[in-house]
Amino acid sequence: MSAADVLPSRSATASRQGEGRRLVSTRLLASELRLIGGRRRNQAGLVVLAAVPIMMAIAVKVSTPGPGDGPDFLSSITSNGLFVPFAALSVEIAMFLPLAMSMLAGDSVAGEANIGTLRYLLTVPVDRARLLAVKYASLCLGALWGVAAVVIPGAVAGIALFGTGDMTTLSGSQLGFGAAVWRLVLASLYLSAGLAAFAAIGLFISTLTEQPIGAAIAIMVVNILAWILDAVPQLGWLHPWLFMHDWLAFPDLLRDPIQWSNLLHGLGIDLAYAVVFWLAAWARFAGKDITS
Repeated sequence: MSAADVLPSRSATASRQGEGRRLVSTRLLASELRLIGGRRRNQAGLVVLAAVPIMMAIAVKVSTPGPGDGPDFLSSITSNGLFVPFAALSVEIAMFLPLAMSMLAGDSVAGEANIGTLRYLLTVPVDRARLLAVKYASLCLGALWGVAAVVIPGAVAGIALFGTGDMTTLSGSQLGFGAAVWRLVLASLYLSAGLAAFAAIGLFISTLTEQPIGAAIAIMVVNILAWILDAVPQLGWLHPWLFMHDWLAFPDLLRDPIQWSNLLHGLGIDLAYAVVFWLAAWARFAGKDITS
């Protein structure tokens, strides 16, 4: 989408500022979501995210893995198709989903500064804190979209190829179809919260530059470094405080009863990162000199 396409939509949004503060936020958010959803690279990214669980389901169908082969849940797929999205999430949460969020977050402020629409918005004017809040809200919804792009095609492909029924939990008990779907929804929301916290880091980095590609690369480097640090045993004291350390705790939702300790710790860390880095982004953006 070009700057010419963006300006009329944003102009119409900002010109209604007198209609009320709540209405402005809604309109700005709708405009931001249209901008994100209309970009071809974002659409292509969703297609890639959706293709992974489908390919996994087909691969398992033609060649059943043995115990211990592949990612978590992979050997259980043949018993219940709902294991496909769980397996796909365990694969994509380390690289593909953070990469998608890096592109979105890197583009959020730096992208608009780069094409000149950010300066246009701020001269209308639009309150900077409100604009930043809307951008972060759109990133949170983008995180939910990304996870849904994995879960929904994975569930459809898994059920189509392997069927469904009672799901055997990691504790050995059985869950009915409705309960299993609910556990999948909880896992999706949990990982979306983790990606939203990661997006706050990305939003802060995006306020530091006017080059969206550079911001996206820097955000992804942060993700890679975090995984490296988490793999170093000597840094065990640091692991619980890394933003992604508890992302892979979502299988605890498939225990009976659910093991909440790691999940709640992960949500607490997510909230802390989201608050700290959004405030850091606001502090930087509030006094930022927009030169283009």
